[in-house]
Amino acid sequence: MVLLASALTLVAAPAFPEPPKSRAAALTALSSAEATARMEAIVWLANYGNMADAPLLHERLRDESASVREYAEDGLWALWSRSGDGAIDKLMARGVDEMQAGNHKAAIATFSEVVKRKPEFAEGWNKRATVHYLAGDYKRSIADCDQVLKRNPGHFGALSGLGQIYYQLERYDESLAWFRKALEVNPNMVGVELNIKGIERLLQERRTRT
Repeated sequence: MVLLASALTLVAAPAFPEPPKSRAAALTALSSAEATARMEAIVWLANYGNMADAPLLHERLRDESASVREYAEDGLWALWSRSGDGAIDKLMARGVDEMQAGNHKAAIATFSEVVKRKPEFAEGWNKRATVHYLAGDYKRSIADCDQVLKRNPGHFGALSGLGQIYYQLERYDESLAWFRKALEVNPNMVGVELNIKGIERLLQERRTRT
């Protein structure tokens, strides 16, 4: 679970082509042979698209260019984090500040207000899941992750978050399953890949001892 989604901005560099000026242009650029054009298209969709565009960015998680893959991951976080409601976005920002300050009780209250006002907004549930995890309330964190995945099945942050929770609970088979699901959705998560290898070694050692 990521504590604060990356905010993408257009990259102003001579090597980049003219940024797309419309959705149609962005969709065309997304399949360009030039990696820089695909990156600009991802930025446009991240800034101006909606959740219906998420599958397009998911496809770019498997792009041949590492830079495009990184942009796609950040672009998905940016897309997920936009509620479409200014008041909700302000609450989200406040909750993130409270969470980063270690004020878990206040952050939970703030994100609870978010999910109450806009229950269909998956990222509100994800942020509250993160705070519950940080506060050591794994049961509630699992419940909130389930809510995230009901609304956004491809949320690799929630998938890997469940892997982390079950690891803390020493339920390693379940942890491994969730980490594998996260990596299947987003194969660029190096930390998740390392976690998988570590758990596989741990389980192998246990089988060897028995």
